[in-house]
Amino acid sequence: MVTPQSVREMLVSLPPMLRATRFRIALESIPARERDGWLDEVLGLDSLAEDGPDLPRGCVPYIPCPVEILLQMIDASALDANDVFVDIGAGPGRATALVHLLTGASAIGIEVQAGHVQDSIEMTRSLGMERVTTVHGDAVAIVRHIPIGTVFFLYCPFSHDRLENVFDELAAMAVTRPIRICCVHVPPIRRDWLRVISAPVPGLTVYESLGAITP
Repeated sequence: MVTPQSVREMLVSLPPMLRATRFRIALESIPARERDGWLDEVLGLDSLAEDGPDLPRGCVPYIPCPVEILLQMIDASALDANDVFVDIGAGPGRATALVHLLTGASAIGIEVQAGHVQDSIEMTRSLGMERVTTVHGDAVAIVRHIPIGTVFFLYCPFSHDRLENVFDELAAMAVTRPIRICCVHVPPIRRDWLRVISAPVPGLTVYESLGAITP
């Protein structure tokens, strides 16, 4: 088995352009049922800050998305190195790190809890992931200020009203350029500017925008 420590050393020593292939080989060598714990050790996220008082009402406490779902999401959305992946409710940056390591895409996390943001910053620095960052703040207010995002990820992040507000912001963005939205354990989104392009496993739905349609 490829140990978490050996993979950490490999990630630090290799140039970014070589990481994706080597990291995927390492991940796929680990039995599926063991990948979540293995990834947390690789990223140094096995000891995290607890959810704090800065979690707004209507937001879900940090729950890590399973690695297998993230792998399905990457394939279903055709996410690659040319994309900018945005995780809405990123926690300590687990999904943003995994997406970057597997695809080479730039990745931005939006996280409201300061403790998780700090965990993410420390993790990306320790592994030299310069194209991964986490922004501290409320996604409802911040997502509009990330105009470079191409693939947006939501893993059961909000209650209904806050979720609708985020999609209003994404709708305004989709007027000017195409985006994809990947939702896990989110109720079906019915907007005339979106269509489903894939639902490969229960709970995961991938949408794409339809072009310059008034939101």
